[in-house]
Amino acid sequence: MLSRRKLIKRLSSVPLLGGLVGSFSLPAEAALSKGAAVAAPRRDLFKEFGVRTFINAAGTLTYMTGSLMHDEVLEAINYASKEFCLLDELQDKVGEKIAKMVHSEAAVVTSGAFSGMTLGLAGILTGTDQKKVEALPHLEGTGMKSEVICQKGHDIVYNHALTNTGCKMVMVETVEDVEKAINEKTALMHFLHIQSDKGKIMHEEWVALGKKHNIPTSIDIAADVPPTENLWKFNDMGFSFVVVSGGKAMRGPQSAGLLMGKKDIIAAARMHMPPRGFNIGRGMKVNKEEILGMYVALEKFISQDYTKLWKSWEDGVAHVENTVKTINGIKTEVRVNPLGNHTPSLRISWDPALVKVTGKQVQEALRNGDPSIEVGGGGPSSIGVTVWMMKPGQEKIVAKRIKEELSKAV
Repeated sequence: MLSRRKLIKRLSSVPLLGGLVGSFSLPAEAALSKGAAVAAPRRDLFKEFGVRTFINAAGTLTYMTGSLMHDEVLEAINYASKEFCLLDELQDKVGEKIAKMVHSEAAVVTSGAFSGMTLGLAGILTGTDQKKVEALPHLEGTGMKSEVICQKGHDIVYNHALTNTGCKMVMVETVEDVEKAINEKTALMHFLHIQSDKGKIMHEEWVALGKKHNIPTSIDIAADVPPTENLWKFNDMGFSFVVVSGGKAMRGPQSAGLLMGKKDIIAAARMHMPPRGFNIGRGMKVNKEEILGMYVALEKFISQDYTKLWKSWEDGVAHVENTVKTINGIKTEVRVNPLGNHTPSLRISWDPALVKVTGKQVQEALRNGDPSIEVGGGGPSSIGVTVWMMKPGQEKIVAKRIKEELSKAV
């Protein structure tokens, strides 16, 4: 058995305890005598698993795990993990608060925007009839509707969320096409905001057509905040339900999202959600930690100083731009996507005759460097850079590394 003196001597050599001692200006023995806690060193789990981490200069991409949660969100998640509650009661109370914040009749936290689309349409198909809820996705012989109208320019892979219910998509281009497509089987008219410029019918007219024929309308705005007002713009416009991702710009849990809309639709959608298990949405589980984390993320997102935040993004992009554009043969362009991922981004391109490297080679060099950096893809002679998912100061590291790689190729 170690003597007290030997134990103190051994503990005082541990780096973490040394750090604690230094910060409080107490010798090790005094610290122990006062009952100071010795925190266990944090495990570097990514390192244990050999998983590469990186500076994100590409944006809120799901395959790059979206965004980083705010400290306040993590505090809410940790807080929720320490107590039990009834899931439906929490969804009820949180949903009421969220609905007021986003100008909708009702709202519920979902496991992402994709699940929100499935749940919203499922609610429209079944109402609160449990037998119909149990029947989905088998629509034949149930009396339920079975078609969703969508513009051809809005036909993307995420519409699978709608066909999960058993419905089929009916594609249209013009108002006349919509009028012809509507029939007794039409359950929903769906709109995709990020590709609204690829369709011939705009938001307001789409909603008006739905109201004219008494057909619900939905809109997918998964990655389309900022601007903040998009959270209520489409509810105010009259869409029957709206879905948005929680783990992108709002920096909530990556596995969370919001379904907002008419009270009867949200109530019916809840019939397809856990804790109920007789439905197609049982696997779309969202627990108390994600519900409270999503609420805090939304609260913070709406209350933030957006002008100040935008200025910080512009400054970060400008730093990268000013660092690299001094290289001979380099061209830069700052862009802002008007629809989704509405943030300043930088396109860096070069004359291949002067800078003898491809965009892919620059990406690989940055990825394999130390620290590892992920940038957006571009053409044969370009890359893209965003700063809004960077930690403070990382824009300087990114700028320096890009300049190094491009300078080598001149």
